[in-house]
Amino acid sequence: MHASAPKKKRNTWRSFSNSPAFDIGQFLLLLVLICWFFNHSVQDMGYHWQWYQIPRYLYVWDDTGFAAGPLLYGLGVTVKISAISLVFAFAIGLLTALLRLANSVPGKVAARLYLEVSRNTPLLIQLFFLYFVMGPILGLDRFWAAVLALSLFEGAYASEIFRSGILSVEKGQWEACHSLGFSYKHAYQFIVLPQAVRRILPPLANQAISLIKDSALVSTIAVYDLTMEAQALISETFLTFELWFTVALMYLVVTVFLSFLVSYLEKRMASPYRSDLSF
Repeated sequence: MHASAPKKKRNTWRSFSNSPAFDIGQFLLLLVLICWFFNHSVQDMGYHWQWYQIPRYLYVWDDTGFAAGPLLYGLGVTVKISAISLVFAFAIGLLTALLRLANSVPGKVAARLYLEVSRNTPLLIQLFFLYFVMGPILGLDRFWAAVLALSLFEGAYASEIFRSGILSVEKGQWEACHSLGFSYKHAYQFIVLPQAVRRILPPLANQAISLIKDSALVSTIAVYDLTMEAQALISETFLTFELWFTVALMYLVVTVFLSFLVSYLEKRMASPYRSDLSF
C-alpha cells in the first residue's frame, strides 16, 4: 500500500509535466525573466515606458460603441490569412503525400520537384516571386499572393507529416482492406487516413503554429496584418518596446489557443482501444 503512493504521485507529476499548462507555465516564467532583464537594461538607457497609450491602439470605446483599433484590426487580418492558408496548406500537403505514395511516376516527379523547391528556398523569396512576378500574370492581389505563398511553403512540410502518418499505418490494415474488397480510395477514406490523422495531429499543430508566426512576413508586401500595423504605429509614436511586446503577447494568445484546441481534439480522437502504458 505504501509503494502505490509514490507510484501514484509519480504518475500525477508525469501527466502534469506533459500537459500544455506546464509548457505554458515554463514559457511565461521565461517571458517574465526576459522582461525583467530587458526592463533593467532599458532603465540603464533611460527609456520612459508609456504602457498607458497601448489600449487606444487595441480598441476604442465611445458613445457609438466598440471599435477595433489598428492592432486588433491587424490581428483579424493575420487570423484570416493564417486560417485560409492553413486549409490550403493541409490540402496541398495531403495531395503531395498521396502523389509520392502513388504508383504514378509523373506524379512522384512533380511532387518531389515541388518539395525540393519549396523546402530549399526562403519563404521571403517565394513571397516576392509570387507577388511581383506571378501576381500580375495570375491577377493576384497582395492578400491572395500572401495566402498562396504561405500555403505552398507550409504545404511542403505538411506533406512529409502526412506521408509519415500514412506509412505508420500497419501493413495488415491494407491487407484487411483488400480482403474486404475495398478500393484504394475507400481504404484511404475509411481506414488509413483516420488512423494517420490521429497519429500526426501534434506535428500538424506545430506546423500550424509555425504558419501563424511565418505570416508576419506578409508585411513585406504591404499586407496590413498585425506586424505591419505595429510597424506603422511605431513609426508614428516611437513606442517601440511597448508595441512589440503587445504584438508578441497577441501572437502568444493565438498560438496558445490553438494548442489547447489541438489538445482537446487529441482527447476526442483518441482510440477507445488504446491502453494506458504509463508506469
